[in-house]
Amino acid sequence: MFDDPGKLDRIAEQLLALAKTHGADAADVLISAGDSLSVAAKDGKLEEAERAEGIDFGLRVLVDRKQACVSASDAAPSTLETLAERAVAMASEAPEDPYAGLADPSQLAQDVPALDLADPAPLPSPEALLEQALSLEEATLAMPDISQAEGASASASQALVLLATSTGFSHSYRSTRFGRGVSAIAGSGLAMERDHAYSAARYREDLRSVEALAQEAAQRAARSLEPRKAKKGRFPVLFEPRVAESLIGSLVAAANGASVARGASYLSDRLGERVLPEGVDLLDDPLRPRGPASRPVDAEGLACSAKKIVEDGVLQSWLLDLASARKLGLSSNASASRGVGGPPSPSSSNLTLTPSEQTQEALLAQMQEGLFVTQMMGRGVDPVTGDYSRGAKGFWVENGRLAYPVSELTIAGHILDMLRHALRGNDPIPEHRLQVPSLLIEEMTIATQ
Repeated sequence: MFDDPGKLDRIAEQLLALAKTHGADAADVLISAGDSLSVAAKDGKLEEAERAEGIDFGLRVLVDRKQACVSASDAAPSTLETLAERAVAMASEAPEDPYAGLADPSQLAQDVPALDLADPAPLPSPEALLEQALSLEEATLAMPDISQAEGASASASQALVLLATSTGFSHSYRSTRFGRGVSAIAGSGLAMERDHAYSAARYREDLRSVEALAQEAAQRAARSLEPRKAKKGRFPVLFEPRVAESLIGSLVAAANGASVARGASYLSDRLGERVLPEGVDLLDDPLRPRGPASRPVDAEGLACSAKKIVEDGVLQSWLLDLASARKLGLSSNASASRGVGGPPSPSSSNLTLTPSEQTQEALLAQMQEGLFVTQMMGRGVDPVTGDYSRGAKGFWVENGRLAYPVSELTIAGHILDMLRHALRGNDPIPEHRLQVPSLLIEEMTIATQ
């Protein structure tokens, strides 16, 4: 199935024709065929192996401004017939949605770019993935202060995705993804600390090496041994890139057009207002070659392009699919994504926050005393109010340097107050979907348990 794009085209054509026969005014089909492998190793032997291969497809139909979505993984003719009949029957009974509908043919993408999303080499064998995982565990255990490796993993997958609409659009593209990671434990008994390292890429050659991952996981775990209590009060807080990404992710989630249209976002009435420091852009770029969240077209067949959600610190746009754009009286900016089981909805792709020239060390020196956050847990931002509260661990900073590890603390503030005056580092992680440098927040409330 995976090696036969023509078969996917034929399934889509049959579903669209059957939907029309049963009374649909319009319809679209999303098909995903793929193959994935993953292995996990622990204590020098295979712990778990998974393989999945198959096809999933979803049909969305519209009848008199009513819509319904159905999905299946069996491409037998009788299944396609039943699926189309059921979808039209469900849509006929659904509540009317004045904003539902396919893209006008004039909106559909004409020239679809190639984004180099698929490694042409064959997927590695399960044996080769196991060898990677075992090597990663072995390298981690060889690091100083590491008592255990809480498992290592390696994975590989490939997919062929096709979108077709009753208005004449049809496009398919291939993608691959590879990953490897390890969790390390330092110390023993009740004085153990754990941390992890992980790498993911479209091309196998772009993965970080086994040695680099082992070293990162081990060093992060070992440096967290013997944590103390942090000070209570209001202090500067510096987020390293791995956790700073979640702050910007929360901002982007609030800029989702579907949430804005429901009035369920703290950014609902802030278009044109400052949400980041002056001179800072937040770019959403679905066309980044080999990007982890790249897509040549959106889930409604519209041509994708890079867009600045925030420019010079000012919120410029929401993430909009067709339905949310219609609700807000705006135009879609091709941000629709979709799984086979549901309708399109807005989402971000590859995000980049403008870095500065300051190193993380310079930010530490500037804050003098405060908290350096390396891990977070628990709830994050209230999507309606913007109130922020999370459990955290990391290091206490004294005289501009890391003084000692701290844990069992909570940090709180308001996300916009935090981000409007944040200082940025120069250290985003290039392989991540969110490329966000270290962020220094001028003041947050710190509480200890």
